[in-house]
Amino acid sequence: MVIDTSGFIGFSLASARNCKPILKELAGLLRGDESVLEIGSGSGQHAVYFAEQLAGLAWQPSEIAPQLAVLQTNLEAHGGANISPPVLLDLRDESWGDSVSGVDLIFTANTLHIISWAEVISLFDRLDRVLKPGGRLVLYGPFRYNNAYTSDSNADFDRWLTARDPDSGIRDFEKVSSLALEAGLMLECDISMPANNQLLVWRQG
Repeated sequence: MVIDTSGFIGFSLASARNCKPILKELAGLLRGDESVLEIGSGSGQHAVYFAEQLAGLAWQPSEIAPQLAVLQTNLEAHGGANISPPVLLDLRDESWGDSVSGVDLIFTANTLHIISWAEVISLFDRLDRVLKPGGRLVLYGPFRYNNAYTSDSNADFDRWLTARDPDSGIRDFEKVSSLALEAGLMLECDISMPANNQLLVWRQG
């Protein structure tokens, strides 16, 4: 387990680097008073940073069981008043989200290429039970377009992912978009981000 100088257990350098670019885009999309469910909060760095910078948000972090204790410890040390205690959320559970329904926004970063495709499907299958009408889904991470990677480094990263776990891997934008359309979502924007990542925003119709 890694602790950086700021005291986050399981500190993620990638999260530290992408906080500001993601915030810049979120700030332009949001009113600033939304309720947010973050799926796969990891160390909690995003939750702490975004909730601090956009103090009107009501941020609900979540994690799977093996990661929940670390997340809770970090949030107890660094969390603010607008961050709720983290909840258990596992996309492999067909009832996921029952306790956190009625949110304005679902946010998840660098998760789709880690979880299985079955879990990606589960995410979209239950969106209508979690999001408020007109709510948004925001995804951050690497994607493929037209069966092609956006960079050689993403291709290398994908090979590493699938060698480690055949169920993981960088997802095809077209397949994810198809799931979104089936779930009644319309693509609002697709923003190119640093380090060959994308910020995808869908709105519920």
